[in-house]
Amino acid sequence: MRVLITGATGLIGAAIIEQLISIGWNVNFLTRSKDSIDMAKFGQGFLWDPDKGTIDLACFKDVDVIINLAGATIAKRWTKSYKQKIINSRTQSLELLFKSLKQLDCDVQQVISASAIGLYPSSLTKYYEESTDEIASNFLGKTVEVWESKADLFNQLNIKVSIVRIGLVLDNEEGALPKMVHPIKLGLGAAFGNGDQWQSWIHIEDLAGIMVHILEEELEGVFNAVAPNPVTNKELTETIAKVLNKPLVLPNIPKAIMKLGLGEMHQLLFDSQRVSSAKIEETGYSFKYPNVQPALEELLNK
Repeated sequence: MRVLITGATGLIGAAIIEQLISIGWNVNFLTRSKDSIDMAKFGQGFLWDPDKGTIDLACFKDVDVIINLAGATIAKRWTKSYKQKIINSRTQSLELLFKSLKQLDCDVQQVISASAIGLYPSSLTKYYEESTDEIASNFLGKTVEVWESKADLFNQLNIKVSIVRIGLVLDNEEGALPKMVHPIKLGLGAAFGNGDQWQSWIHIEDLAGIMVHILEEELEGVFNAVAPNPVTNKELTETIAKVLNKPLVLPNIPKAIMKLGLGEMHQLLFDSQRVSSAKIEETGYSFKYPNVQPALEELLNK
């Protein structure tokens, strides 16, 4: 069996590939960089450029499943031009894959596309499941809505579509966790705002595990990729400090200060989404790290 992955060289892609190779899958990956094609640990590389609409169609040969992870990072100041890049990097990649498959006679059975829990409105009290029809009215909500609509295009080709709404990914080297750990190690850690905002997190191994589970079980539809036990920002900050054996002595960081420093991107720190993992668990997926303290201990004690 062979899978084609976009965004393969990023944090999530590398973790998924490691698990896929360990269970015997062959991997093709798409990259914009000629230098990355020969990175054997990611499988067999092929060039593409969604901005220009170009792709090496040989990438689809013998492919059974596509995992789409392509998209510019949202952890960069949201200028008007960069916000457009965030949207384009997600929609253009899916559009190019769709147009390519439409003109080919190939055997792709399933497309698994990354999405984000940023679709859900910020709330301290609601508990979001995949079936909710509520969509955040902010930039993130609108971005995820159009992102998922592009993934749904593959239904027109009689290809199963699986959408994975990803929460806060915890990894010891990349993503949000190292940025949270650094000030805490220096004795400068603090929660954001009142710290009551929910953060639906997931260990990187479980995120990769969910993707592989969806692939192997041929699951179709929308799935939240979050651990079963979300925590508040205050709880997450305190648990990191506990695992590092560091005190938290500073007052919470006011929202106004972060808005001044980060602009619209401050939403990433203050929006609250408490999200359910029940649907993926009901399909038989068992979380390796359902609770945040063991997850942090595994990551931070490496």
